[in-house]
Order: sequence, then structure tokens, then C-alpha cells
Amino acid sequence: MNLDYIVREPENITSKTPILFMLHGYGSNEQDLFSFRESLPADWILVSFRAPKTTQFEGYSWFDIDFNNPEQFIDIDQAKEALESVLENIMAITNKYGLTENKTHLCGFSQGGILCYSLALKYPDLFNYVACLSSYPEEKLLTNIVKDKKKLEKLRFFVSHGTDDAIIPFDWGKKAADLLYDLSCYFTFREYMSGHGVNQKNYIDLMEFFSK
Repeated sequence: MNLDYIVREPENITSKTPILFMLHGYGSNEQDLFSFRESLPADWILVSFRAPKTTQFEGYSWFDIDFNNPEQFIDIDQAKEALESVLENIMAITNKYGLTENKTHLCGFSQGGILCYSLALKYPDLFNYVACLSSYPEEKLLTNIVKDKKKLEKLRFFVSHGTDDAIIPFDWGKKAADLLYDLSCYFTFREYMSGHGVNQKNYIDLMEFFSK
């Protein structure tokens, strides 16, 4: 499935040009994370995807969520389909630009972050910096992840979560620290006095992560 997306291209693109793929959260759209573009490195290609499913109030989602059932919080089959679609589109766009020696980064909020964990840990050879905001690693999507430390060593994770998040509990987000620690991945876990969103300090820390 071809996903709709918006893109910011730098003046010069070579086989080494870094690219950042953005995956928004439930009920949002491709403009959301794309609003970060002014603070991100000017020599990067930025691609912000629109999720394929429509939600109420003119938003989009990667998969259905049942807010009343923590045990079946996400529709796993839909999430697996979304993962395949995102991966296919990442590969197609990477090939389109002739990026053969570059670094490829991910940034996902909430639902988008759930997909980013799975993409990075299943295909660590494809990615470098991975930011998962107000999200959590969904165990049912993390089957067959790579556990070879050597293959995981070039991944760098930035994980952030609001202590007052009413959508995805802080405890769920904290699971990422345990998982990434057990896998010996490089990561930073940051908590903020905020709800389900990115406050100013979170934003500054995120931009610092991507600027390294």
C-alpha cells in the first residue's frame, strides 16, 4: 500500500543524505510531527507519513484502539499490516532518492512510536536514531526481534513520556527502558511533567538528540 506523505528536501541530495521518517499518533495527521522541521538538521530529508485509516474528526490512525480494554488495547492484525506498509514505503522512498550510504532515522508519537519500536528492533540494520514519544513497546508486535548485540549497536533510542499521560500510562512507557536495557541498546529515557504530548523541554531534548 502506498502511503500518503509530505516531504522536505534539502538543496543537495547524495547517496549519503540522512533521512528521517515520521509516524504520527492516533487521530492526527502527517502535519503533526512535520511541524518539527524548522529545528531539524537542514541537510536531512524529512518524510512524514499519513496513516491509512480514517478516524473521527478528520484524523487518521495506523490501527484501531480499544481504550476500554487494556489487554486488547491495539488491533494486532491491523498493526502488523501497518508495519509492513511503513517498511515497504520506507524502502521505496529510500530507493527513489538513491540513498545507499546514508543514515535512516525514525520518530514516532504514540501509535507511531509503537510502530517505531517494532521497525527498529526487527530491522536494526536499516535504522540509526529512533525517537519514541509518549509511546510503549507492544510485546505482541515484538516477536522475532533481533537480540544480537552486535546488530543492535548502531541504534540510538530517545524515549520520552509524560508522568501524567492519561492515554498511554507512564508505567507502560517505562517498559521501554527495561526492554532496551535487556537488549543492551543505547537509549535515553526522559520523563516530563506533562500529559499525552510533547512539552517544550521534551521538544528541546528531542532536537538535541537529533542534532548529535
